[in-house]
Amino acid sequence: MQPIVEPVAALLLGYALGSIPFGLLLTRLAGAGDLRKIGSGNIGATNVLRTGSKGLAAATLLLDLAKGTAALLLAEILFPGTVQIAAIGAMVGHLWPVWLRFAGGKGVSTYFGIVLGFTLVDGLALWVPAAYAATWIGTLLLTRYSSLGGLAAALVTPFAAALAGRFDLALLFLGFTLLVFWKHRENIARLAAGTESRVGRGA
Repeated sequence: MQPIVEPVAALLLGYALGSIPFGLLLTRLAGAGDLRKIGSGNIGATNVLRTGSKGLAAATLLLDLAKGTAALLLAEILFPGTVQIAAIGAMVGHLWPVWLRFAGGKGVSTYFGIVLGFTLVDGLALWVPAAYAATWIGTLLLTRYSSLGGLAAALVTPFAAALAGRFDLALLFLGFTLLVFWKHRENIARLAAGTESRVGRGA
């Protein structure tokens, strides 16, 4: 039973951490109302920004990132050798949290936290999460499309992992990238139609 128990425990640990809806919790604590009734209705940092609070948006981004990293760190401490399973749990938990009837975020911040976690506990080259961050921020600054920045970062990451010689993680990251693209399908349609909102230009 032991070979089964630890992977299952790591999956549940990752899911529990990943499913914490920080954006929703922070906006409620700040008296900004139900985030799901604001802007796009998403619980991520970009929609938190639409409440008018840059501080809350930044805190949401950092906490969504941190929960991805924390899932891997705790899994490595408690259940060594299960970090990839914990990563899957964290990503799925963020995208489909049971507490919110499976209507979660879009995964960009948590994905970055997971990639950073692999650098800390599994020897992934530091330039891989650096490439994620540079692509994400660079695309956002150039285009002011938050969704495009996240999509570009997600797209680059499996290739970066492969170039780093981590083909096991490249495959895992490819799965995460496909999930991020699926969650952004409406954004992709708006980008194609030229109707996607830019950061700083309203909802």
